[in-house]
Amino acid sequence: MMRVIFKGMDFEVNEGTTLAQVAEKKGIKDVCVGKINGVLSDLRTQIVNSCEVDFFAFDSPEGKKVYWHSSAHILAQAVKRLYPYVKLGVGPAVDSGFYYDFDFNGKGLEKDKLEEIQAEMEKIIKEDLPLNKRVKTKEEAIELMKKCGEIYKLDLISERFKEENKLDFYTQGEYTDLCAGPHVLSTGCIGAVALTKVTGAYWKGDQKNKMLVRIYGVSFPKKSDLEAHLLTVKENYERDHNKIGRKLEYFTTVDYIGQGLPILLPKGARVVQILQRFVEDEEEKRGYLLTKTPFLAKNDLYKISGHWSHYRESMFILGNENKDEEMFALRPMTCPFQFQAYLNSKRSYRDLPMRFNETSTLFRNEQSGEMHGLIRVRQFTISEGHIACTSEQLQDEFKACIDLVKFCLKILDFENDISYRFSKWDKNNKEKYIGSEEEWEKVQDEMRKIIDSAGIDYTQADGEAAFYGPKLDVQFKNVYGKEDTLITIQIDFQLAKRFDMFYDDKDGAKKFPYVIHRTSIGCYERVLAVLLEKYCGAMPLWLAPEQVRILPLGKEVIAGASALEKSLKDFGIIRSQVDLRNEKLEYKIRSAIEQKIPYMLILGKRELESGKISVRHRTQGDLGLMTVEEFVSLALDEIKCKKWV
Repeated sequence: MMRVIFKGMDFEVNEGTTLAQVAEKKGIKDVCVGKINGVLSDLRTQIVNSCEVDFFAFDSPEGKKVYWHSSAHILAQAVKRLYPYVKLGVGPAVDSGFYYDFDFNGKGLEKDKLEEIQAEMEKIIKEDLPLNKRVKTKEEAIELMKKCGEIYKLDLISERFKEENKLDFYTQGEYTDLCAGPHVLSTGCIGAVALTKVTGAYWKGDQKNKMLVRIYGVSFPKKSDLEAHLLTVKENYERDHNKIGRKLEYFTTVDYIGQGLPILLPKGARVVQILQRFVEDEEEKRGYLLTKTPFLAKNDLYKISGHWSHYRESMFILGNENKDEEMFALRPMTCPFQFQAYLNSKRSYRDLPMRFNETSTLFRNEQSGEMHGLIRVRQFTISEGHIACTSEQLQDEFKACIDLVKFCLKILDFENDISYRFSKWDKNNKEKYIGSEEEWEKVQDEMRKIIDSAGIDYTQADGEAAFYGPKLDVQFKNVYGKEDTLITIQIDFQLAKRFDMFYDDKDGAKKFPYVIHRTSIGCYERVLAVLLEKYCGAMPLWLAPEQVRILPLGKEVIAGASALEKSLKDFGIIRSQVDLRNEKLEYKIRSAIEQKIPYMLILGKRELESGKISVRHRTQGDLGLMTVEEFVSLALDEIKCKKWV
């Protein structure tokens, strides 16, 4: 007999008892997966030693991941049954379901084929096939994949598993897949499934590789839960900034300009301008020094910083290295440029902390499959800043960066829509980073203490650090559940040495400062996308590209409407417009509401004679008659307080 601890309770089980049997014994239902001593395991896993166990249902993050990954295997099995010639790519669980990549002999897949594949998945679920784990040697794995003709699996074995001697495979019926697991007990554990879309995806995300067919899907224990989810997805589609932003004319894209190169139209450009002015003014209040630096530089600069060896694939490069000619690159970030402002004069400890900020236009060669609207683009503008400080100043300066971030999030009303992630290095992949293991562990411990003392709840992610230091990322999810980084704060303990950015300390010793890389509001294009999705394009008065629409009733009041527009501008409400179209009032009101304009001012004979205006709000409706001064007072208060109504 062995001792098992579950939620602090001890009990005994026979050797070889499975996690599923433990769950049954304790009366735990609807279990997807379990943990033994913290290791996520299949429910079929046998208990061989005394241990601690835990269980997770579908509603847990662990449960969803296993449930959806198992569903991806069912998708792959269904496709292989219907199209035996297809080659398998990868099929992970993602934030909002799962996908699997397939090679249909280099061809695409019509969307109407999804129904056929989904029907086959439902058959496999009814068959209730057990998912059995088998361990194979690397030689056996290669032999099996060669026999099956799975060229992409062979590629994975040679690249991802080159150090592994044994590999895990899972079999369900006639289908076997290379997979680390864990999985649900059988295909019958999946309640209801739906395939949602088909896209293209380059193998391993590299556009130099073959384009594969990516099929997305989602599954739930109950059909009612699936139907509710699909309804939410449909509603979210209406909030997609790609749809709203184009419909309301905030931005557009043009094929012959290029993917990931959006054009901000007057509305979008105005919102970004307002945000930039707000951020730059706030940063100036907090002691930042504004710089303006070049958009490109010789590769010599990037060789010093390390970007040339660690970030080159993501850069746009001008020139040909093979022709021994001078080479340039568009900047992917501003840090090595702002360092030159520090290096322009000799520095002492009295000069620190030194805070530089810049509204930076940056360029990154994103893969085509990664780009999405304004969220991930190849040219973007960011609220970038770098702080050089002593080790004694590091904690206070980092906390000040967090305070600035929280201030901006509060102003944008994003406080409850974000999460924090502590992004660390991957010590098993040291070639990605500069600096020693000892240095990395020391700085990461320091950052952890700072974040903990700031009272922030956060998750941790290995391998997400910058190549020169760990970072705190502010994460958000778009309407489809895809997570991206909105804002980041990084501790850099390497680049000052590379650029010889020293300062003279109190004792005359030469020392190198820590450098904090930070954004205060992040990428402006991405922020605009989040605003459009969160508020369906209904910007608050202080951000609205058109704050007021003036609606004259009849030609005889047009002159008065023009005078009213001028009067509003004199008072400080500068983004107003007179609707001179020969349309009925109801049509003009409906048009203004559809354009998400905060206020409509109606001016007819009655209003002109009384010296007042009829005020309407886009959501509150008729607010009654007001003098111009009364409306201006109401509006300016709303603008000053940056209210979200």
